[in-house]
Amino acid sequence: MPGTPRAIGFIGTGIMGGHMARRLAEAGYRVRAWNRTVERAEALAAHGVALAGSASEAAAGAEAVICMLSSGPVCTAVLGGRDGVIAAMPTGATLVVMSSIPVETARAQAEACARRGLGYLDAPVSGGERGARDGTLAIMAGGDAATVDALAPVFAALGRATHVGPAGSGQLAKLANQLIVASNICAVAEALLLAERGGADPAKVREALLGGFADSTVLRQHGERMVRGDFTPGGPAKYQVKDTSTALRLARSLGLNLPVAVAVDRLFQSLVDHGGGELDHSAAIVELRRANHPAEAGLDA
Repeated sequence: MPGTPRAIGFIGTGIMGGHMARRLAEAGYRVRAWNRTVERAEALAAHGVALAGSASEAAAGAEAVICMLSSGPVCTAVLGGRDGVIAAMPTGATLVVMSSIPVETARAQAEACARRGLGYLDAPVSGGERGARDGTLAIMAGGDAATVDALAPVFAALGRATHVGPAGSGQLAKLANQLIVASNICAVAEALLLAERGGADPAKVREALLGGFADSTVLRQHGERMVRGDFTPGGPAKYQVKDTSTALRLARSLGLNLPVAVAVDRLFQSLVDHGGGELDHSAAIVELRRANHPAEAGLDA
């Protein structure tokens, strides 16, 4: 069984990645981080995170490299190639891709790592910015069970890890998660809009539902965002539609028809098309308002 790594390269310190790199450094790991926008990583130095000038520099000498980039194509561009992260990693190190990427991309990355004598886990997360900040992320790990066990202390600094199967399985679990989250967001948005237009106080309706069968993390956190009208991105809508679209492509390849997912994907795609891509995915209620009364929505009609 591989040993627990102490030196960690961290690739991508955005909304969630910055908190994750900080938590690892505060847990005593030697963390060297890289981000495409350098300014977003500079504050991490105060927490003991060393900053690298390139992704390959962050990976060189690391026993484990964590990737928290925005999409499959971005991961492929940064990880692959002659000067990429995989080429820079020392033999025996483990690449942990915690980004949400297509299943087939994760499997291809696992094969590329195996050819170089590297370990590989696809371990996407759920919990948003709050989960990353507080170390309460749900981590869905695909890959070798012994490698998951070896990285258990690392994952413990970030949240709760569950081994769900071979490489690619973590991404399957994340797609399932995203369908549930996206559908729940849309249901909460529709319910609060119905309450609002029917003459009730949506804040009080939300409060009344807490603790009942309609209760959920989405109702508690995103329902509150909807009531307050605070759509500062924790999980931008453009990434939500990326994940629902990825899930639907996979479903079609498996001969599955997922009608709820289709409707949810269309709603988020419309939100993005009308200028809401950078808003939090709880802004689904904004798109519902626009679709019902375009002049009142605040997005492009």
